[in-house]
Amino acid sequence: MKALVLEEKGKLTLREFEIPGTLGPRDVRIKIDTVGICGSDVHYYTHGKIGHFVVREPMVLGHEAAGTVIEAGAEVTHLQPGDRVCMEPGIPDPTSRAAKLGIYNVDPAVTFWATPPVHGCLTPEVIHPAAFTCKLPDNVSFAEGAMVEPFAIGMQAALRARIQPGDIAVVTGAGPIGMMVALAALAGGCARVIVADLAQPKLDIIGAYDGIETVNIRNRALAEAVAEATDGWGADVVFECSGAAPAILSMHQLARPGGTIVLVGMPVDPVPVDIVGLQAKELRVETVFRYANVYDRAIALIASGKVDLKPLISASIPFEDSIAGFDRAALARETDVKLQIVLPE
Repeated sequence: MKALVLEEKGKLTLREFEIPGTLGPRDVRIKIDTVGICGSDVHYYTHGKIGHFVVREPMVLGHEAAGTVIEAGAEVTHLQPGDRVCMEPGIPDPTSRAAKLGIYNVDPAVTFWATPPVHGCLTPEVIHPAAFTCKLPDNVSFAEGAMVEPFAIGMQAALRARIQPGDIAVVTGAGPIGMMVALAALAGGCARVIVADLAQPKLDIIGAYDGIETVNIRNRALAEAVAEATDGWGADVVFECSGAAPAILSMHQLARPGGTIVLVGMPVDPVPVDIVGLQAKELRVETVFRYANVYDRAIALIASGKVDLKPLISASIPFEDSIAGFDRAALARETDVKLQIVLPE
């Protein structure tokens, strides 16, 4: 089968590539339909590594996917051939302490699609554990199904925030994850969400949603906008989604006394944090690394219509044009939100 293969930093090929694996009794074989291009995929393409995860040999990219079950293992009971599904790309060790505690996303032994040396899913078929494969309702498209993975990060952040009905939240960073966090925060009970960024095209997209206000920090100080929106009190929750050092250093200024900060964005290098600024307000700081136990909730919100992710899909690109799609993703960061690759039927 053909696959989109990252041969080395800066070099992609679309070529015959067989991913090793056999169908086990608790696995399903899935025909892939749609795969989203994630910022991490692009980062591996342009930099060859993320932190200590280094591309040392050819690797198939892609981890945001939806498709159709074409074969089920002998012990699989909740899925059958023909079911439309999306997949959690992280597979933990079910016997680990982290998995037993329900925090399998931080299992040190987790294997995650398209994270070296694990292959991803930009190939016509994959084998995946049925336990991490979720059936899609009839009214949720493959394109939306492939958006469940990034939306799950937003769900994880909203749950970490312990949102109270009527809270006012701030999201710093209007990239795809920042947008997912903003929508999850609204769905979680926030009355208003203020999203800040430098890229006006992306602010225009997220600002079209009811309940979301935007601030272009090129033109206005975010602290001033938050103070105006909260009568000087500050936001109940601040979601830091940019990973930018200036935003992290000043995030405490946006929060109310006793409020919450959720760190979602991941800085490339260590950044300074104003510890005293956090202490002086007794702010609670939470961190997010991927997600755990949220896929069912994410799918339910999409199916209910309470969360509409379709406006965030910037383009659907045929599989044969995958390399051009990745080049576009690497260059059009200020205008595109989510590019998706569609495999042939």
